[in-house]
Amino acid sequence: MVHFVGAGCGAADLITLRGARLLGEAQVVIYAGSLVNPAVLQYTQPDCQLYDSAKMTLEQVLSVIREAEAAGKTTVRLHSGDSSVYGAVREQFDQLDRLGIDYDVCPGVSAFCGAAASLKAEYTLPDVSQTVIITRTSGRTGVPERESIQSLAAHRATMVLFLSTGLTQKLQAQLLEGGYPGKTPAAVVYKASWPDERIFRCTVETLHKTVSENGLTRTALIIVGDCMGEGYQRSRLYDPGYSTLFREAQR
Repeated sequence: MVHFVGAGCGAADLITLRGARLLGEAQVVIYAGSLVNPAVLQYTQPDCQLYDSAKMTLEQVLSVIREAEAAGKTTVRLHSGDSSVYGAVREQFDQLDRLGIDYDVCPGVSAFCGAAASLKAEYTLPDVSQTVIITRTSGRTGVPERESIQSLAAHRATMVLFLSTGLTQKLQAQLLEGGYPGKTPAAVVYKASWPDERIFRCTVETLHKTVSENGLTRTALIIVGDCMGEGYQRSRLYDPGYSTLFREAQR
């Protein structure tokens, strides 16, 4: 059996209870060493076999899994954040299906949630933005043309950008071209929830300067949107003049 486990966004205690339990039960753990906080491995057994997938190909990962299955061992494939977001898991699922190897998925706390917590931000504010766009800038790995930054920016919704810190000169130009005003709030969260986390607040028009001056190239998220501004409407959920399924409006 293979368990795909999301390690969470960084802090070792942000892994789920289920994820920690699965790590403790595994005889083999293949972890994303370039992204997963090594402190998360504290949940493994002392004699657990550990493999750093940052140094492996997909074929090598599958070879380790096949060997573990043949020996009757349980494997945890440990991904950073939540594996459903830029986790490269679909190709692993498909191969395991072909091999007839059972697997399941344990979700994790994505970095975009960890970044919101660090910023003390709410991405979906009434009358500001009710949509969160999770995307990336086109680089060595392209994105579909229909999902260009310019086309997504036209919505002026809250935007969270993964894998884009090294491309901010292009990104800033695309955000502006797409429709975000230059003064739109932005933030760069480096290693959200890690001990060495850093937060840089800026605007769309100062994004590239902020990233460059602070030497940021990777392991950071970029958040753009008026959800980090000052203005918003109070939620009706707790408004005394608004009836809900559980209480009547106060007159």
